[in-house]
Amino acid sequence: MIVLALVTIATMLNYLDRSVMSVAKPAMADELHISAATMGFIFSAFSWTYAFAQIPGGALLDRLGVRLTYAGSLILWSLATFAHGLMSSVAGLFSMRLALGLAEAPCYPSNSRILNNWFPQTERARATGVYSVGQYVGVGFMLPVLVWIVASWGWRSLFFIVGGLGALYGVVFWALYRDPQHSRRLSEAEHRVITEGGGLTESVNRVPFTLANIMKLLSKRQILGASIGQFCGNSTLVFFLTWFPSYLAEERHMDWIKSGFAASLPYIAASIGVLFGGFVSDKIIRSTGSATLGRKLPIVAGLLMCSTMIAANYVTDNNVVIAIMSIAFFGQGMVNLGWTLISDVAPRSMIGLTGGVFNLCANLAGIITPIVVGLVVQNTGSFYGALAYIGVLGLVGAGAYIFIVGDVRRVELEGV
Repeated sequence: MIVLALVTIATMLNYLDRSVMSVAKPAMADELHISAATMGFIFSAFSWTYAFAQIPGGALLDRLGVRLTYAGSLILWSLATFAHGLMSSVAGLFSMRLALGLAEAPCYPSNSRILNNWFPQTERARATGVYSVGQYVGVGFMLPVLVWIVASWGWRSLFFIVGGLGALYGVVFWALYRDPQHSRRLSEAEHRVITEGGGLTESVNRVPFTLANIMKLLSKRQILGASIGQFCGNSTLVFFLTWFPSYLAEERHMDWIKSGFAASLPYIAASIGVLFGGFVSDKIIRSTGSATLGRKLPIVAGLLMCSTMIAANYVTDNNVVIAIMSIAFFGQGMVNLGWTLISDVAPRSMIGLTGGVFNLCANLAGIITPIVVGLVVQNTGSFYGALAYIGVLGLVGAGAYIFIVGDVRRVELEGV
């Protein structure tokens, strides 16, 4: 389906733009004399604006709709990525990370809206799995190429190439995307299947962006529990997007080019995990009729797998380390199903705002994790404490989905 392909490519570019700095980091840090702790704050800067712009971004989506919001976001974040290559100071890089986070904020609330508009509930998890592969493909499968670009043309060229491609794609998205009610390709039979299956085909909701509405959402256990769980799962993802190549090169003393290839394996595992989670979730729902079992079981299993990362502290063989990391990232891929769960429980009139609240909580991990890792590495000279921190969060996240979320059903809010 064209719509799913558009979202998948946009998601790939979204994660590629936010994570190419992890590939550029060794050369960039060496040239600009950036310490590990300072690098942690630079990595973190993206999520400062990204996380706190989620709620306004979701509200903006509710007012402007997917097409305008998504295309504009794509172009702006790609220009911010391009500008990274022009920076020659810590302050410049920090400011561009802030700009990148702000521009990318509407992406996942938009993805959530598109899934609600275009897919019935029994197909939504698989659709989430397909587009979520994009967030791993961009870095994981292309990592050897990205490392080669840095080695051949320097770290600045990486930002120029990725940013330029993203800006062009923003124009393509604007030209091709339409909501279901405006699509000429959607037949009446397909429209009926989407609607009867729980798809939401209304175009723009105009729920006011107020603190009262935000508190109403967070008062619901489904939204609060899922947000806590997603924060924990996102901590694993953030580690792989920021510090993992450096972990292999610095802690495991792997040659940088070799670590580029080795680092691809966990991303491949995560790509499989996200597809597997979506397939299993929809299959469980079709077999049992229980959205609660179908959504929560794969997510909890994935979070428990994330916690296995701590085992890497107790082995010396680098091949075993890669295997452990692959298991942990496979599990994190399954945790992406949280976006399907939140689309199942979000109030019909507040899809965008709910996605913004959820992603705000989830991406607080992007603020905290890079700083924690950077400080641990600088103060201890090891990643031991960092892996322990992420492993414990996997257990906390599993507990949140088990004990807080409760039944997976659409939330109803009075007066909204």
